[in-house]
Amino acid sequence: MGLIHKITGTDVDFAFRRTVDISPAFLKKHGIKGLILDVDNTLTTHDNPVPAEGIREWLDTMRAEGIKLIIVSNNHPERVRPFADPLGLDFVSDSGKPLRRGYKAALKKMGLKASETAAVGDQLFTDVWGANISGVTMLYVEPIELEPKSKRFIRFKRVLEKPFLPKKFVKLAKE
Repeated sequence: MGLIHKITGTDVDFAFRRTVDISPAFLKKHGIKGLILDVDNTLTTHDNPVPAEGIREWLDTMRAEGIKLIIVSNNHPERVRPFADPLGLDFVSDSGKPLRRGYKAALKKMGLKASETAAVGDQLFTDVWGANISGVTMLYVEPIELEPKSKRFIRFKRVLEKPFLPKKFVKLAKE
């Protein structure tokens, strides 16, 4: 990333097209032992209680490889709990992203240092800023879908984010 990304705090460490493209091998190569996960447009679509295609299996694979997982969301517990509980995920709701408190709480719950942890999310002004402020590796993922018209503020932020979005994505190993 360039100087403008450093100045604006929109620097991402790695970018992926989809959450399920992040592999345990990639994480281990980079010394990552735990993931702080966003919910909306990262693990599922907005306000959807059902994980996106492949997410449940991806979570199982991560667990099998010893990767610790936790959700950090700005949503209220009434939104996060019905999503997290069936997946067996701990969570921090009302996290105040991009502020550090949600990230610090997640690190404490996982028993990991910031240097051993990565955040996975789709928004620059919450997920990326929060990860950068908290000193965790940032794994940006493209949003699953464009937010519905009822989410005007998020759609407005997407316009502001556009010039700062990553242009290069991690190349996936051929299957």
